[in-house]
Amino acid sequence: MPHRFRNHWTRPRFSRREVLSGLSAATLAVTLPQLGTSPASSADPGPRPRIKLGQIGVGHAHASKLSVYRQSPDYEVVGLVEPDEGLRRRAEGQAALRDLPWMTREQLLNVPGLQAVLVETRVRDLLDTAEACVAAGKHIHLDKPAGESLPQFQRILENAERQGLLVQMGYMYRYNPAIVLLHRFLKEGWLGDVFEVHTVMSKVVEPAARRQLAEYPGGMMFELGCHILDLVLGILGEPRQVTPFIQHASPLEDGLADNMLAVLSYPRATATVKSSALEVAGGERRHLVVCGTEGTFHIQPLDNPSARVALSQTRDSYQRGYQDVRFPKYVRYVDDAADMARVIRGDKPSDFSYAHDLAVQRTLLRACGLPVD
Repeated sequence: MPHRFRNHWTRPRFSRREVLSGLSAATLAVTLPQLGTSPASSADPGPRPRIKLGQIGVGHAHASKLSVYRQSPDYEVVGLVEPDEGLRRRAEGQAALRDLPWMTREQLLNVPGLQAVLVETRVRDLLDTAEACVAAGKHIHLDKPAGESLPQFQRILENAERQGLLVQMGYMYRYNPAIVLLHRFLKEGWLGDVFEVHTVMSKVVEPAARRQLAEYPGGMMFELGCHILDLVLGILGEPRQVTPFIQHASPLEDGLADNMLAVLSYPRATATVKSSALEVAGGERRHLVVCGTEGTFHIQPLDNPSARVALSQTRDSYQRGYQDVRFPKYVRYVDDAADMARVIRGDKPSDFSYAHDLAVQRTLLRACGLPVD
C-alpha cells in the first residue's frame, strides 16, 4: 500500500542524516542490478496472473508508452479509450496502440477484474479522467503534469489514499540508473551535506507544437520542468521559497513562455531549474548536478545517462577526486511499469508518497507563476 498521505510536506532538511530521512526508504534500497527486475527469492513461485490494465486517452505526448505494458509479462492490456475521433484515427496507425479494442470510458472502467488505468489524455483532461478512475477504485499511472488545479489533485490523492490505491506519476527519470545511484550516494552520506542542485531540461520545439503548449501559462516549466522538479524535491524536499523567472525569448509571437527558470530556496541550499524551447540539441545537455560538502554528482545527459562523480575521499569502489561512471542504456517507463506491478500486487510500498507528489505539483505551479489555491 502506498505511503500515508500528509497534508503538508515535511520541513526541508539538509544535514546528512536529515536528507536521508526525507527520502523514501524504498527508493534508497534500490540498487542498480535490481532495476527492471521482479523481487527474487530462492523459491520462485512461477508466473503470476497478469494485471488487467487499460488506457484512457491518446492525446498526451507520452501515450505511446502503452507499448511497454503490452510487452511486459506483468500486464494484460484490455482496451483503449479516446472519444476524439481525429485522435483515435491517428492512434490507429501507431504500432504501440494498434489492434486493441476501443471502448468508452464507462465500458473500460467496468471491465471485470480491471485493476489499473494509464491516464494519457490531453493535459487539460488529465485530472478529470484521473478522478473518475480513482472514484471507480482503480490504480492509476497519471501522466505529467498533474493539471492546473492543486485542490483537485489533492482531492484525487486523498481519495486514492482512502482506498489504498496507487497514483504513479509519469515523471520519466525516477528509475533512471544514474538517479538510483545518486540516491545510494545520498543514503550512504558520501556527498555530505547538499548545498546546491542545478538542473536543465530543454529542447527545440517546432512552431505547431509551440502553439499547443502556449495553451498553458506555465510554458516550458509546466511541460518539461516538472520532470526535473520531481528530482530536485526527491533530494531536498519542498522549498520554502520559489522564485520564477518567466520569459518569452523567441521572435515567434505565439505567447509561449519558452525560456523558464525557477530558483528554489532552502535554509542551507539553493536549487535552479531551467527549461527552454529553444536549445539546439538540448537533449544532450539535459543534466542534474548535486553538490555536497563531501562530493559532487553530475549526470549528463539524463536520457542516456552517464555521470561524473567527485569525492573528498575513497568510498567503496569509488575513488577520491573525479571519475566517470557509465550505465546500461536506459529505456523509459520499463522500470516504472515493473514497479507499478509490484505495488499493485502488494509486494512493496510505493517509492513516492502522496505528499511528495503533492509537493512537486505545488512547487511546479509556483515555479510557473500560477496560483496554488
